[in-house]
Amino acid sequence: MRTAVVTGAAQGVGFATAALLGRKGYQVLMTDLQPLDGPLARLQAEGLKVAAICGDVTSEAFAHDLAARVAADYGAADVLVNNAGISLISPAEETSLAQWQKVMAINLQGPFLLSQALGKQMLARKSGNIVNVASVAGLGGVIHRSAYNASKHGLIGLTRTLAAEWGGRGVRVNAVCPGWIKTEMDVADQGSGAYGDEDIINRVPMARFARPEDVAAGIAFLAQEDSFVNGVSLPVDGGWTADNSWDALRINTRGG
Repeated sequence: MRTAVVTGAAQGVGFATAALLGRKGYQVLMTDLQPLDGPLARLQAEGLKVAAICGDVTSEAFAHDLAARVAADYGAADVLVNNAGISLISPAEETSLAQWQKVMAINLQGPFLLSQALGKQMLARKSGNIVNVASVAGLGGVIHRSAYNASKHGLIGLTRTLAAEWGGRGVRVNAVCPGWIKTEMDVADQGSGAYGDEDIINRVPMARFARPEDVAAGIAFLAQEDSFVNGVSLPVDGGWTADNSWDALRINTRGG
């Protein structure tokens, strides 16, 4: 049975990914800084093989503890999904160093530490698969998100570098780049007054937000065995990054 480690698994994309991989027959180890009792119970009630460990992905000690748990219980992970992340909406000139560092620590340092710790086990076995959850904000710029954008650009850079460095040693590394998703993070961001539903719906050619399950499906695609896909940054954005039209043109051509 294949094993997957999913970070940020208490809610949103992380929970949807843990659920989907569990339904596909994986043993799933869920991690999060938040309590996992509720999410774990929900998946166990489905009969899925899931376990949980709470911890801070920015901590090198936690990365080592997680790797030790994986080694003891499973030998090595077949898949690591680096999903844990936070958002920050703030004008660049008003973003404090502490805010910048927190975003970088969670969104970029965490994936590096876990990829390093679990990647060593994968490399020793000459087999493994890492999927990083980046963003369309890693493929372009979004106003008032300098720290977040930079962290996701950095995560895509890390993805490409590890893919180049480890691909020939049996470990593939890819990223998904979601557009706006209806999750708890979106609720918090909209609460700041930065945007509303129509701003996103009008911008996306498919005329809706992404669902956590949409992103989970992209992750599962990249995580599949015997794939030749390595080093890609896969948009899961309903066509956001493909469309250079203006809003009125996009909306008027939808019809119906």
